[in-house]
Amino acid sequence: MPIVEILIGLLIGLAISLFWRMRFNRRLKQLLLSLEVSDTDSALSIISRLRRGVALVNQHRQLLESEIQTWETILQAAPSGFLMVDEENQLIWCNEQARQMLNIDRWEPGQVRLLLELVRSYELDVLIDRTRHQQQPIKQEWVFHPTYSNPEAIRPDPQANTVLAGAAGAIAETTEYQERLKPKSLTIRATSLPLSNGRVGVFLENRQALVELSQAQDRWVSDLAHELRTPLTSIRLVAEALHDRLEPPLSRWVERLLPEVNRLINLVQDWLELGQLETDSSNKLRYQPLDLRSLINAVWQSLEPLHNAKKLHLTYFGPEPLQIEGDESRLYRVFLNILDNSIKYSPEDGEIRIEFNISPQIDITKVVEINIIDCGPGFPESDLPFVFERLYRGDPSRKRQAASSLEQESTIKSSTTGSGLGLAIVRQIILAHGGSVTAKNHPQTGGAWLKIELPYQKSVTY
Repeated sequence: MPIVEILIGLLIGLAISLFWRMRFNRRLKQLLLSLEVSDTDSALSIISRLRRGVALVNQHRQLLESEIQTWETILQAAPSGFLMVDEENQLIWCNEQARQMLNIDRWEPGQVRLLLELVRSYELDVLIDRTRHQQQPIKQEWVFHPTYSNPEAIRPDPQANTVLAGAAGAIAETTEYQERLKPKSLTIRATSLPLSNGRVGVFLENRQALVELSQAQDRWVSDLAHELRTPLTSIRLVAEALHDRLEPPLSRWVERLLPEVNRLINLVQDWLELGQLETDSSNKLRYQPLDLRSLINAVWQSLEPLHNAKKLHLTYFGPEPLQIEGDESRLYRVFLNILDNSIKYSPEDGEIRIEFNISPQIDITKVVEINIIDCGPGFPESDLPFVFERLYRGDPSRKRQAASSLEQESTIKSSTTGSGLGLAIVRQIILAHGGSVTAKNHPQTGGAWLKIELPYQKSVTY
């Protein structure tokens, strides 16, 4: 009997051993499949194949690490900044350019910290969230105001204040010292990219040098415009005096000279006005109650010689009267520039439509929508993104078409001069009123369609 019990025990132990061995081999085979070991190694044992698979995985990992290191080196040497955050907005990696632009001095490679702890930029946070939500690249530009890298450095020394108490220059000296320590604001253009697992990469471009160059050019042109205004006025006065004293055919030379001088004078005036509008224009507006329908009628009457020559008529759709708060002279200039362009490009016996709509909201965000639609050739699609830029003249074919339709009106001069600043002035005035303006082509008439939105209710201080 003891021999039988021993044999039964050995059989049970052998069965259990075979079971666990088969289970172990099955797991090894699954691991081999995950390691993607080639079938050429099928003659080797499972353990040998597993070792070979582990070696291949380590080799592949080293190649990936080398490739990552190469890309990090490239991004470090890139002239633009780059940073990457995970799904929880923790900074995973950034290059030296990004650290300098965003003033990141409390992070080292390998650390994982919330981006909000390192960079205080609402625009950057919103850009990352939008990119992660929309899953598509987004471009955005804003002015970044860095915080102090060392707040303790800007605190005044109590002993120094005690010693300098009563000194007139103590406050000025402290202020000047703080200004030197304060980081400079930068204009940054960012391009974000959605990555896997909720991560987001952001390329950063420092645009401050271009902004300062553009500002310097604008100042130079404004100074030049100031200097040109007086001599041009003198030339016009001399030309007008000669026109009254000369007889044909000599007088015809003066007749050709006067419109060109007037065009240059208007260009100088437009440029100076645009420069004033771009410099804190909202504080220079004189708000008062005004009726939009009456204002547009006044503009249309001032352009009577132009629209009568082409037998154009103006149609109005919307509530009447329509009262808003705004600067009457500035808004007059807006509708003058727009209607003058509509008259230029509209064919004879055409129609210019003005439609007013009030947003249905019942809160203080209510806006009035003004649509000005002509029946001309419209804007070329390639011009639409640029029509509000200064000195942009658009497609020459469109101007030639308008010019050919006005050959018979050579004696009638437009109220504006076609300097390329008219719509730029329109945009600045509307922005100063807290509104917006967009340009497109109307789907029915095919003509230009300018859509203006202005606050319908505005708190005004006189």
